[in-house]
Amino acid sequence: MYLGNQPALSYTSFAKQDFTTSATTSYTLDNPVTNENEIALFINFVRQEPTTAYTASGTSLTLTSATSASDDMYCVFLGKAVQTVNPPNASVGLSQLTATGTKDATTFLRGDNTFAVAGEDMTPAFSAYLSSAQSLGNNVNTTIICDTELFDTNNMYDTSTGVFTPTVAGKYFLYAKLFYSGAQNEGIADLYLQKNGTQGVSAFRLRPSGSSGQAIQVSGYGIANGSTDTFSLQTYHAAGSGITAESGDGKTIFSAYRIIE
Repeated sequence: MYLGNQPALSYTSFAKQDFTTSATTSYTLDNPVTNENEIALFINFVRQEPTTAYTASGTSLTLTSATSASDDMYCVFLGKAVQTVNPPNASVGLSQLTATGTKDATTFLRGDNTFAVAGEDMTPAFSAYLSSAQSLGNNVNTTIICDTELFDTNNMYDTSTGVFTPTVAGKYFLYAKLFYSGAQNEGIADLYLQKNGTQGVSAFRLRPSGSSGQAIQVSGYGIANGSTDTFSLQTYHAAGSGITAESGDGKTIFSAYRIIE
């Protein structure tokens, strides 16, 4: 037992191996070694000189001259005498770490042996809202253009076209909310997320009730290649005189988060 800090080194007794000798030069060690200097070899109680009298590598011990069955031979494993428990203070730095990724003052080492930026997963990409009411036409795909940004990481969202273009590859969670109004029974309208100009599966359908301030939400995820894939929020209304997307922060909005690279 001890008081205070744990010692930097812990000690064990020397390991010893006795051999059953015969007329041979080849023996097997109980413990692997790097070379002959890691053992002290004794034959008939006389210590032998490493390299000159014997060589060792791994678990193979080779003598220069063969022993006889009457010889007494043993060895002591010098390399097992001292065992390091803790590395010396300040002996490990960034150059000793072999993890992948960028290692600097802004990153940390994850459990998968990669360096990552704190908060890198679930990083907000952008969030925008509709500042003026937008008419959503009939028999045509219409992009809902949320034209006022609350934030935009790396200039990913275009407020003039309503198109989100991720600049960093990864998986993105997309979320949108639509406040709408329209004449009662104006037909069913589809609202969906579109990727690369291709209409996706309808995320939801709505039928205006004639009152304003009705809200409906849509969410989903998409895998994006940096700077090559695009996402937008679309509607298609097939009957009636059309519906209107209502404006204001917290009403009609479109946003995205990068959930993993």
